Amino acid sequence: MTGIDDVARAAGVSAATVSRALSGRGRISDATRARVRAAAADLGYVVSAAASALATGRAANIGVVVPLLDRWFFANVLDGIAGRLAPRGYDMTLYSMTADPSQRSDVLDVSLRRGRVDALIVLSLELDEDEVDRLLGLHLPVVGLGSASARLPALRVDERALARAATQHLLDLGHGRIAHIGTSRPGEPGLDIPSLRRQGFAEAMADAGRTAPFAMADFTIEGGHRAAAALLDAPDRPTAVFAASDEIAFGVLFAARERGLDVPRDLSVIGVDGHEMGGFFGLTTIAQFPHEQGERAADAVLALLDGEDATGELPFRLIERTSTGPPPHGETAEVAGRHAP
Repeated sequence: MTGIDDVARAAGVSAATVSRALSGRGRISDATRARVRAAAADLGYVVSAAASALATGRAANIGVVVPLLDRWFFANVLDGIAGRLAPRGYDMTLYSMTADPSQRSDVLDVSLRRGRVDALIVLSLELDEDEVDRLLGLHLPVVGLGSASARLPALRVDERALARAATQHLLDLGHGRIAHIGTSRPGEPGLDIPSLRRQGFAEAMADAGRTAPFAMADFTIEGGHRAAAALLDAPDRPTAVFAASDEIAFGVLFAARERGLDVPRDLSVIGVDGHEMGGFFGLTTIAQFPHEQGERAADAVLALLDGEDATGELPFRLIERTSTGPPPHGETAEVAGRHAP
């Protein structure tokens, strides 16, 4: 039976180096790690998870708590996390947390307390204060990605700045009647992504001396289609729409086409995400690179396990395509006249 000493001899390193390379812990060069793993693969050697946990006190497993498993954005984030963890010898366990209170309690009070994970990544979840207390009470390193709680170390996109950039793009093209389609939360705006995007839109419109029309939709194509249908059937329909996600924006494009509206001649549309189908639709978007977000989250949680901090801000970038352009004839002059001294 192949053992760790056999791998060490084949790779030309010590057994301790093999242990570090295969566990993902400790500082060794990428070249040495690759050589050890190649030797282990050639010999068919796999570290026993149970033995490793007994020896190191770690399960070599990262838990990822996610609200939805069937959305394009989260699928790309998860792919980025998994791709970063695997070379470091870590598995990934998914915990789906729904809106059902009993199911949420099962995740927080049962599943996550079984000692199967070394740390947690929490993806875009809205947690109340009691849930945050219970999460922190697990005494595990936690990294939030798009976290709605200021109490969790997190990697975040500046959602207000992102929304302002999207809105400003439409304003710079000369649009005055711009509507936002997204999700609204009751009460004061919080740290949740939809509220921050709506807030950034409203701020940019206020700075331009404009009202900020808003329509409710969930982050789906169907939701965007329904909201856009109501906006586009109104007598004072907007000349531009800032959709809070690319999938909402796709729904807007379908609604515009059904009404014989040309995009962007009659209606400009901008979304958020950088969806892989955006180029096919010619959608102008604010890309936020979900796969790279997943990689950053994995790096951050592994850094926390090593006693380091790798949290901070995540990038975004305007990608201009054919779905945005100047407003219909006469609108630009109207806007300029309103702002004339």
